[in-house]
Amino acid sequence: MISQRFALAICFLVSMLLPVPNLFSQENIEPKIDVLASEAYKTDEPGVSILVAKNGKVIYQKAFGKASLELDVPMTPNHVFEIGSITKQFTAIAILMLQEQGKLKVNDDITKYIPDYPTKGKTITIHNLLNHTSGIKSYTNIPSFRQFAAKDMSPKELIDVFKDEPMDFNPGEQYSYNNSGYILLGYIIEVVSGMTYEDFVEKNIFEKIGMTNSYYGSKKELIKNRALGYQEGENGYENADYLSMTLPYAAGSLMSTTNDLLKWQNALNNYTFITKDSYETAIHGSTLNNGEHIPYGYGLGENTISGSPSIQHGGGIFGYTTMGIYLPEEDIFVSALSNCNCKNVTDLATRIAAIAIGKPIPSKADAITLSENELNTWVGAYEFDGNIIRHITVENGKIYSLREGSVKLEIFPLSKTHFFFESGTTAYKFSKDDNGKKQVIMINGNNETLGHETDKAPPAEKESITVSQDILNTYVGKYELQPEFIITITTNNEGQLFAEATGQPKFEVFAEAKDRFFLKVVAASISFNVDDKGVVTGLTLHQNGANMPAKKVE
Repeated sequence: MISQRFALAICFLVSMLLPVPNLFSQENIEPKIDVLASEAYKTDEPGVSILVAKNGKVIYQKAFGKASLELDVPMTPNHVFEIGSITKQFTAIAILMLQEQGKLKVNDDITKYIPDYPTKGKTITIHNLLNHTSGIKSYTNIPSFRQFAAKDMSPKELIDVFKDEPMDFNPGEQYSYNNSGYILLGYIIEVVSGMTYEDFVEKNIFEKIGMTNSYYGSKKELIKNRALGYQEGENGYENADYLSMTLPYAAGSLMSTTNDLLKWQNALNNYTFITKDSYETAIHGSTLNNGEHIPYGYGLGENTISGSPSIQHGGGIFGYTTMGIYLPEEDIFVSALSNCNCKNVTDLATRIAAIAIGKPIPSKADAITLSENELNTWVGAYEFDGNIIRHITVENGKIYSLREGSVKLEIFPLSKTHFFFESGTTAYKFSKDDNGKKQVIMINGNNETLGHETDKAPPAEKESITVSQDILNTYVGKYELQPEFIITITTNNEGQLFAEATGQPKFEVFAEAKDRFFLKVVAASISFNVDDKGVVTGLTLHQNGANMPAKKVE
C-alpha cells in the first residue's frame, strides 16, 4: 500500500520535476504517450491501463501488455485493478463527509470513537491519522506482517496487531507514511455511520456517481475484467503473493478502472461529496506542531510536475502499482494502473502528465548532438551557494557533471546551452554574464540556483575498495524502504554487489567502506546496518541530503 512519498525521493532516479523547453504542444500527444508506454510495458509482459482527461473529458485512453499471462489476454481500458493506497483518498473524503454531517470532527481525539485504544498518554486526533502524523506504528512495517498476510481479519483484529506497538514519535511532531492510521479511520467510519466500511463506500460513493466497475476488493468474488497481479521472481514473472483483502482495508483494499477513477476525480472537482473548503483542506498539505508545512493533506498530496502544481497519490499492493495525478491549472487528469509491482508506473504517469500539459520531461531520445568544441564551451568549475562546487568535463565526445564529494554523471544537450541529467528531473542552463564569464543555472523542480565559474581544479573521482565475498554475501536480501517498495541486494559471487529498487533497473554499487557503497549512475549511496551480533538488520539510502532507512525483510 505504497504512496507517492512526497517529502523524499523513494527511488534512485525519481525526484522533483523541472520545467524544460516547450518542445511539444498538447496537440498530438497520442504518439508520444504510445512510445513511452510501449517501451515500458511490452506486449508479452504484465501491462498497464492509461487514461488522460482534459476538462473532465477523455483525450487519450489505451492499454498495453497483458491482463493475464497464463491465458494470453491482452490488457484493455476496461480491466479492473487493485488500486492500493489510492484507496486512502476515498477514506479521507468519507471522513470529511461525516464531518460535514456533524457526526465527527477531525480534531476529535480518536478515543472518542475507539475508547479502548491505548494512546500511551498522548492525544491522537483524526487529523493525525489523516495526514500520517500520529506516530502510531504502521502495521505493514512490523516484521511479522507477511506472516499473516493471507489471514482474514476483522478491523478490530487488525487493530489488535499494532495497537500495543511503541509509538514512533509524539503526535504531530513528524510526518511518516502510515497504513495503521487509515485502518483506524476505516473503523471510525464504521462506528460513526453504523455501516461497514465496504458498504459505506459502495453506497455513498460508488453508487452515487456511477462507479459501476469499482469494488471493495475480494479474492473470492468473481470480478468481471479483473487484471491478474504479477511480481518478478528469480525465473521471471510469477503470480503475486496472496494477500487477504481484509488486511489493506481502508488503507488499500479498493479496486477500480481508469474510467471510474475519472468519474471520481470529476466528482472531487465538482464538490459532489464535500464542500470546496473541505476539499481545499484535503489537497493543500498540512503542518506539523512546529508550523512546518508538509505536502501531504488528507489522502492526497501536493507535488510539482514540470513547474505545474499537481495533486496526486499512488498505490502499491501485492501484484499492482497505480498512480493518479491531477493538474488543476491545466485541468488535466492522468490515471495509470498496472498489474505488476515490478515497474515504475509513477514515473510513467508523471511523464505522461508532463506531455499532456505541453511540458515534457526530457529523455535521452530528445538529446541533440553537439560538436566537441560546442561541448567544451562550458567546461570548468562552477561555485554555488554553500561552497558547493560542480565540475563540467568533456571526454570522448560526451559531457559530464561532477559535484565534489559525489560521482560523475553524464548530461545530455537539449540545445547549445541547455543540458539535462538522464532522469530528466534536473537540468543546467549555461550562459555568460556581462563580463563574458561563464555561469550556470541549475533547475530542480521550482528551485533555481546560480553557479559562477571558478578556477578550482576538478577532484579525483571517487575510488572503490575491494570487500570480501563473505561480507558481500551477508548483505544479500530484500530491504523495505516503504510498504511494497523494496531494494533488492544481490551479488554475482565475483566481488560485485548490485541494488535494484522496485520498478527500477539493477545497478552495480561500489564499496567505499566495508559497509558503505556508492552508485555511479546517480549521486546516492547505501550503508548497511549491523547489530551487536553482526547480523545485518537493514540499510540506509543516502540521497539528496536525506537518509532513508529500510528494514531487511528477507
